[in-house]
Amino acid sequence: MTENKTSLGMGENLEGALSYFLGFISGIFFLILEKENKFVRFHAMQSVLLFIPLTIIGYILSWIPIIGWLGSWLISMASFVLWLFLMYKAFSKELYKVPFIGDIAEKQINK
Repeated sequence: MTENKTSLGMGENLEGALSYFLGFISGIFFLILEKENKFVRFHAMQSVLLFIPLTIIGYILSWIPIIGWLGSWLISMASFVLWLFLMYKAFSKELYKVPFIGDIAEKQINK
């Protein structure tokens, strides 16, 4: 398999996986620095569009006693599983789209 060029000189699969590593923070980092590779930019955009809302919702729910705490915990567990899964998919060079969010990320990157 041939490796497509990236602005940072790393493999696109590594950059794609690292786009998820610190959640939306690393997503923003790679969106700013990666100018050429659409695979990396897609994963970075998807990371931002997915993990910002999950972080905000989890934070808000954590302030609601009992039911909110449970909801926050469930979102945290789902986010963790999604985080591992998406890093694996990106590292495997798969352009996996999270339903709804993946389509929005793809449209943003293709503008």
